[in-house]
Formats: sequence, C-alpha cells, structure tokens
Amino acid sequence: MNRTLCFAKRNLIEVSRDALSYIFCMAFPLVMLVIMTVVNESIPKEAGMTVFRIDNLTGGVCIFGQSFVMLFTALSVSKDRSGSFLVRLYASPMKSRDFTNGYILPMLLVALTQAVITMAAGLIISLIVDHEISVSGLFIGAVLLMVSAVFFISSGLIFGTLFNQNAAPGLCSVVISLGSFIGAVWFDAEATGGLILKIAKCLPFIYCTKIIRYAIKLEFEKDFLISLAVVLACSATFAVLASIVFKTKMRADLK
Repeated sequence: MNRTLCFAKRNLIEVSRDALSYIFCMAFPLVMLVIMTVVNESIPKEAGMTVFRIDNLTGGVCIFGQSFVMLFTALSVSKDRSGSFLVRLYASPMKSRDFTNGYILPMLLVALTQAVITMAAGLIISLIVDHEISVSGLFIGAVLLMVSAVFFISSGLIFGTLFNQNAAPGLCSVVISLGSFIGAVWFDAEATGGLILKIAKCLPFIYCTKIIRYAIKLEFEKDFLISLAVVLACSATFAVLASIVFKTKMRADLK
C-alpha cells in the first residue's frame, strides 16, 4: 500500500506541474459551461430546447471534462514508458497493481476536484439565470462522477500502455470527440433517434451522461438504475482490463 501511495504522490505532483492540465481539466469545462449557457439564453423559449439548460448542461460538461482526465492519464503513462523511468522501477519490489493503482488514484483526485469545481460553477450559473438546481442533486452527481471517472481513467491507462506518447494523445482525441457527440453531451440523442441513438446505446458514454443528469434532477427511476448498472459494469471491466494490459506489457518489457 505504501508503494502505491508513494507512486501515486509522484504522479499527482507530475500532473500538477503541467500547466495544460489546469487548462484542459479545470478551465476548459468551465469555459464550455459559460458559452453553452449563453447560447441557451439566446435560444427562444418557444423552441423548447433543454439540452443546454443548466441542470442538463452541468452533467454533460462534467462528463466532457472527464474525457480530458483520460487524455492526461494516457499522456502520463505513455511519457513514463517512453523513457527508462518505468523500466528502472520494474526492478523494484513494486507489482503491476501498485503501478496501475498509482496512476488511477491521483487521477481520481483530479476528477473529483474537476467535478466539484464544475458543479459549483453550475450552481452559481443557475442562480444567475434564475433556474433552480438541486444542491443535494449536485452533491450526489459529484459522487457518481467517480464511477464514470474510473472508466475514463482506465481507458487512458490502456491507451498510455499500448501506445507511445505521440500516438496515445491522438487516439484519446478521437475518443473525446466521439464521446462528446455520441454521449449526448451537446444534443438530445433520445430526440434525434435513428442510427445515432442506436450507436449511442451501444457505447457507455451516453449512460455516463444520463446518470449524472438524472442525479442532479433527483430522478432515480428505472432508466437511471439501468444506466448506472451499465456504467458500473464498464468501469469494472475497463479497470480489470487496464490492469491486465499493463501487467502483460510490463512482463514483455522485462524480457
């Protein structure tokens, strides 16, 4: 456990030293929250468009922000693998689970900080635009965001393990674009229907967005439970897969 915590502390320090992590993981979601709120306020009420309403938008932007946590996880792992840092550590008593947990734990802290900041900004904006939003819903949403965070962080760990520091960010960018589009962050997939909705339902992104939006609205009905079950299953699967992939790569590097 001490080995994991020491490695996690090191990784947290490395992320905190990167100015881009503050821009993309903290500032960019806030900027999008403000911009989309301005867009929503410019849309005539008669249009009946609700996806950019602050109670819907806050949850969507939180998931959008977590995709950048995935990106920085991939960057951190691929950067360590590109040099001799990890190879030297492989000679230590550390096991593969110490490495994977050492990457996941600090990024979970980053994701939690991001969630709290975004939720707080959503609450402030709701007061400005005079649209009621539940404080308890925001709190529950912030807690549930840790479930989806495991999925995104584990995905980043897999990308960082399998690809170098040049390829990993590009692949993560594809996932960010796909996740924000198919994940119904910027549009109502249910209203769109058709092929887009069918594709969206085959991927975990839309379920990540759903559970946060339902939580913020304090709507814990059947669709919420189904979405939560899907995200829990995906998070557990990807966490195990990330551990297996890293362990396999670690053994290959030691040969």
